[in-house]
Amino acid sequence: MMRGRSDGGQKKRLIASVCIVALFLCFLYMYYGSSSQGASALEYGRSLRKLGSSYLGGDDDDTKQDGSITSEEDSLVVAKSFPVCDDRHSEIIPCLDRNFIYQMRLKLDLSLMEHYERHCPPPERKFNCLIPPPSGYKVPIKWPKSRDEVWQANIPHTHLAKEKSDQNWMVVKGDKINFPGGGTHFHYGADKYIASIANMLNFSNGVLNDEGRLRTVLDVGCGVASFGAYLLSSDIIAMSLAPNDVHQNQIQFALERGIPAYLGVLGTKRLPYPSRSFEFAHCSRCRIDWLQRDGILLLELDRVLRPGGYFAYSSPEAYAQDEDSLRIWKEMSGIVERMCWRIAAKRNQTVVWQKPLSNDCYLEREPGTQPPLCRSDADPDAVYGVSMEACITPYSKHDHKTKGSGLAPWPARMTSPPPRLADFGYSTHMFEKDTELWKQQVDSYWNLMSSKIKANTVRNIMDMKAHMGSFAAALKDKDVWVMNVVSPYGPNTLKLVYDRGLIGTNHNWCEAFSTYPRTYDLLHAWTVFSDIRSKGCSAEDLLLEMDRILRPTGFIIIRDKESIVESIKKYMKALHWEVVASEKVTTGSELDQDSDDGENNVIFIVRKKLWLTSESLRNTE
Repeated sequence: MMRGRSDGGQKKRLIASVCIVALFLCFLYMYYGSSSQGASALEYGRSLRKLGSSYLGGDDDDTKQDGSITSEEDSLVVAKSFPVCDDRHSEIIPCLDRNFIYQMRLKLDLSLMEHYERHCPPPERKFNCLIPPPSGYKVPIKWPKSRDEVWQANIPHTHLAKEKSDQNWMVVKGDKINFPGGGTHFHYGADKYIASIANMLNFSNGVLNDEGRLRTVLDVGCGVASFGAYLLSSDIIAMSLAPNDVHQNQIQFALERGIPAYLGVLGTKRLPYPSRSFEFAHCSRCRIDWLQRDGILLLELDRVLRPGGYFAYSSPEAYAQDEDSLRIWKEMSGIVERMCWRIAAKRNQTVVWQKPLSNDCYLEREPGTQPPLCRSDADPDAVYGVSMEACITPYSKHDHKTKGSGLAPWPARMTSPPPRLADFGYSTHMFEKDTELWKQQVDSYWNLMSSKIKANTVRNIMDMKAHMGSFAAALKDKDVWVMNVVSPYGPNTLKLVYDRGLIGTNHNWCEAFSTYPRTYDLLHAWTVFSDIRSKGCSAEDLLLEMDRILRPTGFIIIRDKESIVESIKKYMKALHWEVVASEKVTTGSELDQDSDDGENNVIFIVRKKLWLTSESLRNTE
């Protein structure tokens, strides 16, 4: 009997213990949220320590503008919590993650650079965690000083400084990395190289912008983007493009410097830019095989070049006399000649080809000449996930007749109605009204942020729903640049953005953007959350993605329905964001169409706090 009672007591204690453990596990699950990527990706017990205002250079994080203390419960529902990703994910780019490609065993053609193209994880493999900054991370150096130096701790990679030491890409000096302005082909400085190209083309005063006629440039295989950096002083903006390849973090360095740049590759898919976007393309020893697949990569450049656009090619094939270089030069010359390009200038190690102004040359080619013209029903502006084609994109009847793009020189181009407005049925009045409305709104935004923002506080800006680019145009007097993002699922107005002398890309916000973490100072989200909700995508995923992209101490301007803004507020503590301003939009605002239920929009401005994991903080100390 004693044994029976003892066994029964043991069973009761065992059952009680199991229940306690089960309750504890349930609590952990509810507190941290479910995670499909497992312990290898996350460390759930990671603690955070907020750095003080002396480090941030601003006011105490929990202090309102009027000096009162903000309660965590002010206007909030129960706060959500996010774990912190493992430190090794501090530079994760979800749709350009080679580890994901290896794990999924995707069958990709490496010779076509498919492994450098976008491959986004399915929902069950998304990172449901905050991306930590690296050990010793500091608020980035401000522009224009950042053009020439960055904190080494922010991008702790010195491989390029050693590999390219003879080419002056970058030099490690103490706790900083300096950028002397060199490149593989221009060791003695991009400024001298740029001036030499302008002189080759006989542009007035030796300036490449050709009195405002040359404004947008595509630099492929850009390295750390010193070519694009030194174009800015000539009122030229370059889209510096490179993949996430063996040249570690080159685009991350470019963006840390405050230079426009984008992660991408000439592979199998079209570049995310409309036809006729750039006046000038550039390749300086960019290690691209231009002969592959019947010249398809040259044809992709041809698609994005404007009428009369240039392609500057600096490479051994343009001047070397060895057998292999001569063969490549002969074959490449044959392809571009059949594409109706002509040599505009050739000197020393650089050749500059020019694209024709009209269709005349195409129509005069012998029947059966390769490459062929693209089908008349093909859309040259469809780019999102669209494969390249080995064909020449002919001009529209309008462009053929006018023999050019019909664009005003810069800076008048920014506010002049683009000729391609007619493609969307937009009138000049609509364009001018949109430009004026956003000018007023940007002034209002800056007034709301006035206590937190100075002339050099922000440099890299992203307009997550750019439409015609009027938000970016309203910033023309500020020392900033804007990545204008246009959805592939609406009117493809990105070509209007380029026709205004601005830059941008197509992107679907149900997926992660092609950039490194901590690369933008300000994100502008005009009804972006409403848009993704209508597509059935997760607002939580988008908040985490915005946090990944945003630099510590950076700003987010959300302009959306009041109910959506209220739902976002519950994430503020979990994301380590602080409220800067909140303001209801005046009923009937022309930028904010009221919903059927009469719900108004709200302008909600937040700022990301600077935090480090306890492990990173120990390393810093």
